[in-house]
Amino acid sequence: MKACWKRVAGSLVLIGMPQVLWAGQGQVVDTGNTCWMLISTALVLLMVPGLAMFYGGLVRSKNVLGTMMHSFVSLAVIGVLWVVCGFALTFGRGILGGVVGWNPDYFFLTGIDDMITDGIPEYIIAMFQGKFAIITPALISGALAERVYFRGYILFIALWFLLIYCPLCHWIWAPDGWLFNAGARGVIDLAGGLVIHVSAGISALVAALYLGPRNSSPKLAVQPNNLVMTLMGAGLLWVGWFGFNAGSTLQSGLDTARALTMTQISAAAGALTWLAIEAAVFRKATALGFASGILAGLVAITPAAGVVQPLGALLLGSLSSLVCYYALKIKLVFGYDDALDCFGIHGVGSGMGVLVLSFLIRDSWMAAASEAAGRTWTVWDQLLVQLTGMGTTLVFAGLGTFLICVLVEKSLGFRIDEESEALGLDQALHGERGYDLV
Repeated sequence: MKACWKRVAGSLVLIGMPQVLWAGQGQVVDTGNTCWMLISTALVLLMVPGLAMFYGGLVRSKNVLGTMMHSFVSLAVIGVLWVVCGFALTFGRGILGGVVGWNPDYFFLTGIDDMITDGIPEYIIAMFQGKFAIITPALISGALAERVYFRGYILFIALWFLLIYCPLCHWIWAPDGWLFNAGARGVIDLAGGLVIHVSAGISALVAALYLGPRNSSPKLAVQPNNLVMTLMGAGLLWVGWFGFNAGSTLQSGLDTARALTMTQISAAAGALTWLAIEAAVFRKATALGFASGILAGLVAITPAAGVVQPLGALLLGSLSSLVCYYALKIKLVFGYDDALDCFGIHGVGSGMGVLVLSFLIRDSWMAAASEAAGRTWTVWDQLLVQLTGMGTTLVFAGLGTFLICVLVEKSLGFRIDEESEALGLDQALHGERGYDLV
């Protein structure tokens, strides 16, 4: 009987211990890290319907399905392109002077069947990164809302992914990327401040300027059709962002805990600051303002979640809301129609975070940077590296997007005709209605 209890106790101990599994040729799977990355991948995927709800609620009812389809179709278009060639172009070994990656074994993911990286099956890493690739062009759709052909939009996101996202992602995140290796420890961009939000933001601005304003804007105020859906979308984005940032550590440990905590703090600070601004200006607290504040806080902490501490996260979230609130006023001055404020929040808020994080980096990171540089590494040194990444992203994504817009317009057509715009995307392009209330 005593021996039996010993066996039971031993089994319980083994169950509670972290486990490893052997795979491939003697490679080890860390089940703890792998489990977290599976969860993170699902959380980032959740952000796509969250974004669809956020954007879908902000447009007029005649365009709600068409707008939501812009997010959902990216799951299919970029989802397929990522497997066919995107992973190879992004994380393959650099060619053409490091302009883009290239690894024939990564095409169709054929060469990673038995590959384990840092205890995590390469399939999971590929799928996690693939979700980032999916949501980035979907963000740009906020600037194109209510006025583009569906066929033109599909061609646009496909070309943008191949020609803008893959090279930029390789420069910043691939081990041999030139921005990954800039300065002492490279450009700081944990989860896509530059790769995702700044690139999408500047591309959204360029596309909005190229397409011109909607026929109803800015002459008439465009009222959201469903702020309840927008608020729920913002909530889903907040939840998904934990996988977005904390999953980018590619582990389940101290760095993961730091990234998750900073994400929560910055989002809360951003939401609260936006409410405070509205209270001071309008004496009211709006649901749309709260949702905008959430996003402002989240995009600001995205590049910085791995290097700042709680006070830094509070400052970034609050400052981002303040900056983004007034950035949204700019389009009223200049008259461009960034319909759902992709540039005003994603581009401006995350761009601010990319730069300001230089002054909020924890001491241990700076000490490691000094050791790598062989001299004292200062915040000004890192700021120069961050500015290099920022300038590169703005110029490359901005010019590239303009050329893609011209190509799409000249081939399939991009800006929708006036009759279809007046009728609405749902009826004109999809033959459906989002709300069958009539």
